[in-house]
Amino acid sequence: MNPGIDLRSVESISNVEQLEDLLSAPTPGVIEALGRLDGDILILGVGGKMGPSLARMARRALDLAGSRREVIGVARFSEPGLEASLQESGIRTIRADLLDPSQLAKLPDAPLIVYMAGMKFGSTGQEPKTWAVNALAPGLVGLRYPKSRIVAFSTGNVYGLTAVDRGGSRENDTPQPCGEYAMSCLGRERILQAISQDQGSPMVLLRLNYAVETRYGVLVDLARKVQAREPIDLTIGAVNLIWQGDANAQALQALEHAESPPLILNLTGPEQLSVRQLAERFGEILGVPPVLQGAEAPEALLSDASRARSLFGPPRVEVDRLIAWVADWVGNGRPLLDKPTKFEVADGKF
Repeated sequence: MNPGIDLRSVESISNVEQLEDLLSAPTPGVIEALGRLDGDILILGVGGKMGPSLARMARRALDLAGSRREVIGVARFSEPGLEASLQESGIRTIRADLLDPSQLAKLPDAPLIVYMAGMKFGSTGQEPKTWAVNALAPGLVGLRYPKSRIVAFSTGNVYGLTAVDRGGSRENDTPQPCGEYAMSCLGRERILQAISQDQGSPMVLLRLNYAVETRYGVLVDLARKVQAREPIDLTIGAVNLIWQGDANAQALQALEHAESPPLILNLTGPEQLSVRQLAERFGEILGVPPVLQGAEAPEALLSDASRARSLFGPPRVEVDRLIAWVADWVGNGRPLLDKPTKFEVADGKF
């Protein structure tokens, strides 16, 4: 697929191969940004939901920019077949545990780093491990790579809930994390900020909520519940979301904007979306009336991503297109990742 394709011309996504191609298609902005930067790209935590497509996007962008610099993906690679698949895409892979300083020391030097490792689901009951993964590991990485540009994924959960009528939390708001997961992610940010200030390390902290594609995300959660006639809790009555391919593109472009102290960017779409209306829309498309319960609370987890849009422009894929893709995918029983977002959780316990 050619970069810069108008994704609005894609009416549906029929298989995983096409989906992966769309998710990893680099934008002109990514190609230009990576072409201006020097050195290899090291992606730490490449084995998560977003990592493989981000790595492939980086590889495709470098190829189109005429560069043979390496894209290196690091993970424990517990998912069968993932490592081989990345290698087939031209990505060098390394198995490593980022909490092991001896393994971290053996990783290659790289001037460009995307940090994606983290722990969310299962954090309740495993609070010490959650803090180690979410705060200690990125701190070790920051110390290991004091001169590299680092883009580190964080989460909008660090803000806590905000009034729905406010328009979303902004980067200069005081964080009020709820629950150990959100607190540990704020811990990640604070440790990286301290390292950046002490060492002059250029960084960007990306507060994401929520990335979606046709196999997982808020829209998939809602479509599945509508189709299965399962109750949909409306307490968290509004959400933000962004096509995963757009989130990946912005993350890679953010490497150019790394600075010390770290630049903080909210990463999400421009719309504040009603959960009720999303469920009703899926009901119309799937021919199944949604089962709605409860009433919308005055607060939700919402972010204002105006700062990121001023740097990278609007997302390529609009919400109506995402809804159509997800409804078609779920309605036709295509493969899902079975990884619920738990967006409806209000107490921070994941």
